[in-house]
Amino acid sequence: MTVAAKPAPPGECPQCWAHAHDKSIHKALKGEQCQPCLDHMNNGHPVLVPKKPSSWW
Repeated sequence: MTVAAKPAPPGECPQCWAHAHDKSIHKALKGEQCQPCLDHMNNGHPVLVPKKPSSWW
């Protein structure tokens, strides 16, 4: 049984959040690099969860 990762918090990449918190994603890779993770490290995050506007001024 695997537990799904919690939804990504505001300002985070949903894919990176899932890959960091759901170890079953990388379990089958046995010593290989995760291509989606490498893509995000090299090319940035295409989607981020929107944050609420900051209003402390």
